[in-house]
Amino acid sequence: MSSYNFSAGPGVLPSPVIKQIREDLEKEENSHYSILEISHRSAKFDEIIHHAEDRLRQLMDIPDDYAVLFIQGGGSLQFEMLPLNLANQKNKIAVLDSGNFANKAAKAAQAVGKEATIVASSKQDRYRYLPELPADFDAVDYDYLHITTNNTIEGSTYHQDNLPKTTGHLVADMSSNILAEPYNVSDFSAIFAGAQKNLGPAGVTLAIVKKDWLAEQKIEGVGPMMRYQSYIDKDSMYNTPPVFSIYALSLVLDWVFEQGGVKQLYLNNQKKAKRLYDYLDQSDFYQVPVSGEGRSLTNVVFTTGDSDLDKKISLQADQEGLHNLAGHRSVGGFRASLYNAQPIAAVEALITFLEKAEKEHKS
Repeated sequence: MSSYNFSAGPGVLPSPVIKQIREDLEKEENSHYSILEISHRSAKFDEIIHHAEDRLRQLMDIPDDYAVLFIQGGGSLQFEMLPLNLANQKNKIAVLDSGNFANKAAKAAQAVGKEATIVASSKQDRYRYLPELPADFDAVDYDYLHITTNNTIEGSTYHQDNLPKTTGHLVADMSSNILAEPYNVSDFSAIFAGAQKNLGPAGVTLAIVKKDWLAEQKIEGVGPMMRYQSYIDKDSMYNTPPVFSIYALSLVLDWVFEQGGVKQLYLNNQKKAKRLYDYLDQSDFYQVPVSGEGRSLTNVVFTTGDSDLDKKISLQADQEGLHNLAGHRSVGGFRASLYNAQPIAAVEALITFLEKAEKEHKS
């Protein structure tokens, strides 16, 4: 029986990457040590981290005036690091509250002494749609506008063609859909993404920061570990970086390149998502709370409308090799995460199971 992992994160990794990791965990014949043992000061790791940056710049077409940084602490640390580094003129950020993580970012900015204004929110409707930037929004009142491109829990996405239009700085949390669909990096002044969904295993977070914007900042009372400039000056090695996680991320980036890059994976992801949404939309047993162009390609959220039945079906799915389908504890239901490494066969297997479950529980 085939087995598929629909976890929202840490998520599924490409099979060739898992195979390569397994081989590299053994001690190399020439170096006599495992990938888990290499020093971050070694020539081997220097090659790995610079290759990862170069490959990422190639895949995302990142301009030279942006720094590419590998940092620990996850996306949640970036909720604090961003305002500490980049909200020092107005000491105020604007947030489009499109889901749990955008709301969390606003609270974190406030916790580090910045004013965070939620300029629009869909929280009152349980985040079932994407809030739009108000017509009277004035970017000069804020240091930047913070958005979450893909709402992992709620299943909605600001795609490239429906990004909010602002004359000021736009900052994006791309943790769950980076490399899954194309974005123009130049539309943003900063981007960050936890690795554990589309980039690799947990342990490293990517930050892409426009260098001249950072240079304008007057940063006071912030220690070196929380300054982007520390990581720029030391090539992401101000302290010991997460060596293994960066190594694995580098392998994933090579896999993305070999698949045809972001453009091809975007086509694959559209196909996978459309196949699942088409099935769910024709069913009168399952409902998808998010509609229209704001639907996520990477996290498909749905429900039967009966929380007890949702739990029962999730358990049945697990027994049939379809793992981690239960929705986030805050919303319940189901969540099928279709990250880059998820094959179309997983979607077909899921639909076959959902059809069977519908027939069983309808009767």
